[in-house]
Amino acid sequence: MPRLFVAIHPPREIRDRLTGLMGDIAGARWQNEDQLHLTLRFIGEAHRHLTSDLDAALGAIHSPAFDLALSGLGAFERRGRPETLWAGVAPQEPVKRLHNKIDQALARAGVEPDRRAFVPDITIARLKPSSGSISDFLAGAGSVTSGPFRVDHFRLYESELTPSGAIHTLLGSYPLDR
Repeated sequence: MPRLFVAIHPPREIRDRLTGLMGDIAGARWQNEDQLHLTLRFIGEAHRHLTSDLDAALGAIHSPAFDLALSGLGAFERRGRPETLWAGVAPQEPVKRLHNKIDQALARAGVEPDRRAFVPDITIARLKPSSGSISDFLAGAGSVTSGPFRVDHFRLYESELTPSGAIHTLLGSYPLDR
């Protein structure tokens, strides 16, 4: 069964900015340029027949286009240790509104609501327990920012997990209102 998610794919200059930051943490598994995205909704495993229902539900969403910018770095922790390194975005409100519309559309298509709090971010690395300290990295690169970039569409992806990392296949693209 394919694993699906809905995301914003940042423009090349933003992906280049993020890949330029990568390094200097021993044992970190850095995302490659194709893996950089802002997840709006992780759907998880879904039967192939559901994909057309999801496509129709996502295609019916009306939401305005908006601007985002990179705004700092941080880490999500699990059991008191950093597990995921991320880049933040600002402003967060338009992304949260779009996330809510996507969540509602997916619920109408039969996908269970996501119970986790939504935090708009772009994952840049996965950290193993043996990964080196991130404090020096965050101190040096933590104030990363960018100029605004336009978000005028979002996408549906399939994610295939492989030993060398996830491979994302684009299944659909959905325009935002201009």
